[in-house]
Amino acid sequence: MTTDPNTQASQKATRKILVVEDEEALALGIRDAIEHAGHTVSMAHDGDAALEIAQAGSFDLIVLDLMLPGQSGLDVLRKLRANQHTVRVLVLTALADEEDLIRGFEAGADDYMKKPFSPRELVARIEAQFRRDKLESAPPAMLELPGDIKVDLARLEVHRDGTTIPLTPREGDILSYLIEHHDRVVTREDLLLDVWHYQSANVETRTVDIHIVGLRRKVEPEPSKPTLIQTVRGKGYRWYS
Repeated sequence: MTTDPNTQASQKATRKILVVEDEEALALGIRDAIEHAGHTVSMAHDGDAALEIAQAGSFDLIVLDLMLPGQSGLDVLRKLRANQHTVRVLVLTALADEEDLIRGFEAGADDYMKKPFSPRELVARIEAQFRRDKLESAPPAMLELPGDIKVDLARLEVHRDGTTIPLTPREGDILSYLIEHHDRVVTREDLLLDVWHYQSANVETRTVDIHIVGLRRKVEPEPSKPTLIQTVRGKGYRWYS
């Protein structure tokens, strides 16, 4: 018996997604692709409206362009994270500079896509965000790291030098995965498949390396000389313990 594709789509969990994009044609194409995948979409076309809608509503994910009229997407993201919004955010950018991408991840982005992109790839990235495993329901013990640094993975917080630094959900996932597999080298392919939940690791992306850089800045005693998240040249990363 063959199941109608529309019936299959309706049986999937419907998610609420906010699309923030000022290019009308692109915004409509994104909306149509996401709705075709079975989710509901709200729209915003500038930074001020995006922030207002995101704070007023309850969304499972935000697709956020960085170049917006009014407040930039980066400003919107920073304000959401400052207000303890943990919604997953996939940023869209026409920028190719690595520092811009790092700033996006440090502000709390979970993933990014560079323009131009295909709607199918965007939907695949969105679904990968929804497939990721949640952190264990039982809060893990506070991690005591060298340099009097403490990491609370349940609260996604790093405590160092008398300050509290928030971790993004993605950074928490990476750190948990490295610690869980501390007895071996974790490859970039492992992270793409098991943390990002890509269907294939055969993709051109620097997202793993950029996230590692951001994570090191938060948990390493000396980020420029990392000792906790160790690079194994040509292979991947290993947790120090």
